[in-house]
Order: sequence, then C-alpha cells, then structure tokens
Amino acid sequence: MKTDIFTTFFLITMFFTACGKRPTVTENYQNPLMRVSTPDPSILRDSDGYFYLYATEDIRNTPVFRSKNLVEWEQIGTCFTDETRPKWGTAEAGIWAPDINKIDGKYVLYYTFAAPYCRGTCGIGVAIADSPTGPFTDIGPIIQADSIGVLNSIDQCYVEDNGKKYIIWGSFEGIYAIELTDNGLAIKPGAEKVKVAGGGYEASNILKRDGYYYYFASIEGCCAGAESTYKVVVGKADNLFGPYITRDGESMMGYRPSVILRGDTTFAGPGHNAEIVTDDEGQDWLLYHAFLKKEPHLGRLLCLDRLVWNNGYPEVATQTPSQTAKAPVFLHHN
Repeated sequence: MKTDIFTTFFLITMFFTACGKRPTVTENYQNPLMRVSTPDPSILRDSDGYFYLYATEDIRNTPVFRSKNLVEWEQIGTCFTDETRPKWGTAEAGIWAPDINKIDGKYVLYYTFAAPYCRGTCGIGVAIADSPTGPFTDIGPIIQADSIGVLNSIDQCYVEDNGKKYIIWGSFEGIYAIELTDNGLAIKPGAEKVKVAGGGYEASNILKRDGYYYYFASIEGCCAGAESTYKVVVGKADNLFGPYITRDGESMMGYRPSVILRGDTTFAGPGHNAEIVTDDEGQDWLLYHAFLKKEPHLGRLLCLDRLVWNNGYPEVATQTPSQTAKAPVFLHHN
C-alpha cells in the first residue's frame, strides 16, 4: 500500500507519541554554542531530562545553564550569591572549575577557590544543594595545597569506582587521587594521596568505558586569548590509578602526551573538557572551552565535538574544533 509523505510523517509522529518520546529537532549546530564566557565547564544530566552546565565564574557566583540537547543553552541562575559564596580563601580568590555530581540524592559541587599564581594558597571546596539550580550551601575546604602537600591544588574531578568515592586533582605539579568519605564531603580519615599522572597536566576528567579508564587532561597555556595554546590529551589504563598510557605507548607519568584536540585558524586554546556525554544513538560528545581568535575579548566560549573511537582510544575526528556539525540526538519524555 502506498502512503504519501504526510501519512508517513503522521505515522512517525504517532509512534513517538505512543512511546512518550519525541526526537530532537536540532539537526546541526555551530561552535561556539554561546557567545558567553563559560570556562572549565562541568555537566550533569538530571532526571528531568535537562543537562545542567556550570562554569568558572566569569559570571560572578558560578553560572548555571540548562539545555535539552547540548546545543541550545539558557542561563537560569548562579550557584551562589554574594552572601552565600565561599569565604574561606584569600580575598582575591575566585570560584574556578566547578565539578557537579549527584551523590545520594544531593547535588554536590566541588570547586576550586583560588587566585592567579596561588600555588601554595589555593584549595578545593565543596557545596551541596537539593536542586541542580541551588541554592548551594558551602561546606568549606576539603583540600588545601599547603596542608596536603600538592602545589596548585586545583581542577578537581569526582570519581566513583568499585563502591568507593575519590577526588582527582592537580595542575602542572602532578595529578593526585585520594579517597573520600561515603557522602563525598570530606577526605576519608587515614586516606593517603596517590599520584596518577606527572607534571604538565591539569583539568582532569576520567571516563570508564568497556572496563578501561580514560584520563582526559589539558596541557600548555589556557588563558592568553588568541595566543592560547591549550590542548586536550588522553591516556588509557586498566585501573583508576594508572599507569595511563597514550596511543603512542607513552606513560603519562612522564610528559609525551597524545593530543586529540588543538587550536586552528579560527579557535585558540580548546581545552578543560567537561564529563563525556553519550547521546541516545550511542555517540559520545566532548564539551570544552575555546577562544575565538578574531574575538578573544568574548572569553573562553563553550564548544562541542563528537568523540569517535579508534583502536580503543577516543579522538576528535579533525583534531580541531568544528564550525558546523551534525548535532547530538536525544529523545525526550513528554
């Protein structure tokens, strides 16, 4: 039996309606996704179907953005106010590199509290909320550079593995991991830090996939506008603590990284990627920041690219930020 295009469209629509889902209407996207500075992004997909994204406070008090499809974003608030923002650091400290997680029904935000070139005076704090939009209540520091013995104690990421909770952190002075308490709000008593990667790396993020651990990090200079040289690198290990090995067979305890994303004539300094997101067609996506070379005054802008897998390692197909590409696919419950 022949059916015309209108009947076909009607049948498809009825199918998705019956399933309680509808396909995303966004077919393509352009980088950057927003013309708003959103450095060091972190992302969480919540049970309401929205993605929530948090960024270093170029927007004061840590901005919160929301999206259904990773492409179209709106700012819906900030994590803190001037009254509730952390107050335990130096007067010059800012809230950097937020890392959002959901732990035992609570929204747990790890953050760096630091000033430029802090090295021995920076640290990592934690705040909690009952909603991804806050308000977040600051619990205070859980890592401080001087007391834990790691200079540049910034750029944290939270990991759960084999029933235990860990925080991984560091910037150009070695990357370390340490176990947390069951609620994730403190270092576990008696826990000792473990070195998982050498100097030269920061902006850690770990993905567990098919029994392997993938360590994503950034190298070189993040913040020099059009002259930024930031790049994303990756290594692979059999366990959380490494050793992480690059595609070229080099240990990331040293410094011979495998680059998967670098700048080009349009974008400078792509790096500090968020958690990897898998869409409803099984495609993996990398969110990160980059400068537009012609408009560096806009700051570090949110970009998106697909990760593809080649012989057990992830890569960005062109190794540079795309300008226009096919969008992720998500099916949303009505």
